[in-house]
Amino acid sequence: MDVFQVEHAHTWLKLANERIQANKEQLTELDQAIGDGDHGINMARGFKEVISKLDANDYDTVADVMKDTAMTLMSKVGGASGPLYGTAFLKLSMAFKGKNVDYQTFIKGIDEAVNGLKQRGKAEIGEKTLVDVWAAVSETLQDNTTFAGDTILQTAKTAMEHTKETMATKGRAAYFKERSIGHLDPGAVSSYYLFEALSLTIDEGA
Repeated sequence: MDVFQVEHAHTWLKLANERIQANKEQLTELDQAIGDGDHGINMARGFKEVISKLDANDYDTVADVMKDTAMTLMSKVGGASGPLYGTAFLKLSMAFKGKNVDYQTFIKGIDEAVNGLKQRGKAEIGEKTLVDVWAAVSETLQDNTTFAGDTILQTAKTAMEHTKETMATKGRAAYFKERSIGHLDPGAVSSYYLFEALSLTIDEGA
């Protein structure tokens, strides 16, 4: 893959939705341990609505796919996840607007998404949030020169698994302090499913 195109964006989100739906109960159980307990339900509802929106429209640009995804997640996903994921996809849309999404543009988009997540969530790397996964993927992308699905997958998996050893210092999980150690962060896990879907999209070419 040299250029990330509209069909790639659609496939990415379709595969992400499949993973979110299939693992809805796992995400809920993870969130019940150190959060509100609604992450799986919220994410499943939001991504189902995203696919309904994308399937009902024709798109000329990746930026417009990202924008509709952002707007749908912001309006349909409750709690902190809607604004956070909505911000990430909105930043992607802004970075991709008016451009062919080649590798350098894609890197810029992910980097802007990380900055948006940090700003929206007032979070930094290492605080046991989804930022840990997004930032790790962004760094890996910048260390490479072309789309590589397996590299993205392994990076996202390692970063997600690392949150289990980390004490939360941000969000509701921070109230659990040392007791948050030993639990995966649910936002990091849903982000892993998102990047697993991206990895498959890249490897399959569409």
